[in-house]
Amino acid sequence: MKKLFTVILLAFLSVQVFGQQLQNIKSNYFELRVYTAHEGKMPDLIKRFQNHTMKIFERLGMENIAYFLPVDESENKLYYIIGYPDAKSRDLLWQKFSADEEWQAAYQESIKDGILVKDIQETFMVLAPGLNEGPLPAPSGIFQLRIYHCFDGKISDIQSRFRNHTQALFEKQGLKNYPYFLTVEKGGNQPKLVYLLGHSNQATYEKSFADFAKDPAWIKAKEASEKNGKIVERVDAVFLKTLPFSPMK
Repeated sequence: MKKLFTVILLAFLSVQVFGQQLQNIKSNYFELRVYTAHEGKMPDLIKRFQNHTMKIFERLGMENIAYFLPVDESENKLYYIIGYPDAKSRDLLWQKFSADEEWQAAYQESIKDGILVKDIQETFMVLAPGLNEGPLPAPSGIFQLRIYHCFDGKISDIQSRFRNHTQALFEKQGLKNYPYFLTVEKGGNQPKLVYLLGHSNQATYEKSFADFAKDPAWIKAKEASEKNGKIVERVDAVFLKTLPFSPMK
């Protein structure tokens, strides 16, 4: 009995500690950045982030949220999420970063044998209202970054479905809900839903997701939500693993 109590207590403390991660996020505006490295330069890019870039970000007022590599390393990409106080501060902080003497010295040192980054993709985001109420779970061994492109006028429907059904049904199968975001689109275009879903490993994730897809409760909720038409046009998904220095695990 004492051993069982200890296990339960440790599990509770684990959830409490990692739940505080999301609650302690101070940022109100976020950016998903995807760097494609030149051939053979990924180790140098990772080293530059670990030894220099992340520290300079924090010193200047940016917030490191999460750092990932794709499971399929042939993509040669580094994914990370960074936070800002607000949308207006984003460009100003990057201007300060670019002009920072420590960054300039680290950058020049890192490219003595060639430029590291070939391409950068940027996606701006805010936290999705009502979809980040629970604590952040204990660390996962694998993540899937999922981006939902919805049919016109359906973004509120997908949020309602996740809030009322999907998140709980994920948890029922052992899948872990991490932060949910809405993209900030130019010209007032409809945002996309972006979120991270975790599990212990890829095989277990895929089995759990398959069980979710055939769960009668999910099928019923999906059919009810689509009485007035399909909601999701397509989903982009990629399996990721956190880098050792990632704040979010």
